[in-house]
Amino acid sequence: SPDEGWQVYTSAQAPDGKCLCTAVIPVQGSCSRDLRSHQLRQLTEKVQNISQSMEVLDLRTYRDLQYVRNTEALMKGLDSRLRVAAESQKSLNAKSFQQELKDKMTELLPLLPVLDQYKADTRLIVHLKEEVRNLSGSLLAIQEEMGAYDYEELQQRVLMLEARLHACMQKLGCGKLTGVSNPITIRASGSRFGSWMTDTMTPSADSRVWYMDGYYKGRRVLEFRTLNDFVTGQNFVQHLLPHPWAGTGHVVFNGSLYYNKYQSNVAVKYHFRSRSVLVQRSLAGAGYNNTFPYSWGGFSDIDFMVDESGLWAVYTTNQNAGNIVVSRVDPQTLEVLRSWDTGYPKRSAGESFIICGTLYVTNSHLAGAKIYFAYYTNTSSYEYTDIPFHNQYSHISMLDYNPRERVLYTWNNGHQVIYNVTLFHVIKTSGEL
Repeated sequence: SPDEGWQVYTSAQAPDGKCLCTAVIPVQGSCSRDLRSHQLRQLTEKVQNISQSMEVLDLRTYRDLQYVRNTEALMKGLDSRLRVAAESQKSLNAKSFQQELKDKMTELLPLLPVLDQYKADTRLIVHLKEEVRNLSGSLLAIQEEMGAYDYEELQQRVLMLEARLHACMQKLGCGKLTGVSNPITIRASGSRFGSWMTDTMTPSADSRVWYMDGYYKGRRVLEFRTLNDFVTGQNFVQHLLPHPWAGTGHVVFNGSLYYNKYQSNVAVKYHFRSRSVLVQRSLAGAGYNNTFPYSWGGFSDIDFMVDESGLWAVYTTNQNAGNIVVSRVDPQTLEVLRSWDTGYPKRSAGESFIICGTLYVTNSHLAGAKIYFAYYTNTSSYEYTDIPFHNQYSHISMLDYNPRERVLYTWNNGHQVIYNVTLFHVIKTSGEL
């Protein structure tokens, strides 16, 4: 799982020949997942529970003690009355004395449950003393094992390191794709085809996941609060789109879902918070309804993507003879700002994604696929590549790059999978800027 270990996934080549790397630590710092830290949290919870039990015991004891004090005078009075009765039996009225004793005993009856409670509390105190003794030994062992570092201090050091690594990653910026990691399966759910994603432009604290099962006529979008909720299938809300989708080339960008409206070449921008369509616009000449899909079909004619520079649409037209067209799209108006004809036939592509303005294309959606073609929009040039791409479940129907997390999101035969990427960077010194 990506949450369980450190990951190094971005490399760089500095002018002096040194290799620089960006490391990503787990969502939760490794110390917080350490066995001893887990034990420490458990012990802390036990201490809290014992403290609460002691408070309840103290309140109950105080209440019962007040009652015992009140009955003390009553018992002394009863004892005195019995002595008087024993000394003057002749003058004693048996009937009245019997009634008097009965009344006194009635007043003393509530003392019995109080005494029972005292017995139970005594057993509880013995148990709590044993718990405290065990806790003391466990805490001492943890303290010896953790050594000189205070736990809170260690946690702060990890957080500072995480911030420095994140800042380093941001400075590296864009680069050329040189490698893709082995797949990391997040979850197995849904049908053979579908799409899942996180927002590409929200703060790192926002870890919501969106899930769209199926490749056509769908309208149901599930929004999970966190990646862990997505893994367990809990804590989600449902959005019902006003227009059904086609394909799996959807993307969430800055709080809105961008998707292809079913049986049309219309792009739709749906805003999650307001639960409404903000804008929709036709992509002029774009093929739809399986006219120019990827090799796997599935109405994948129009594929929306986001990279470090913004929103893109990948599709093709009759004018381009079925070759892939890459278009920069205004995220507010859905207007096409500029287009490039890559010359690569879309029906021969398994899937594609954009990193730093470069379109990368796989040669198949099946097992044995590799990243075979790259088109550079900054120079309007292309090259053929040979980057291995492990297709673990043999049928990819969605592949997208997330620039915020620098990972590839994939739907692979009913499995939701991610890949880390390695980018090559040329770092310029200040004198070269």
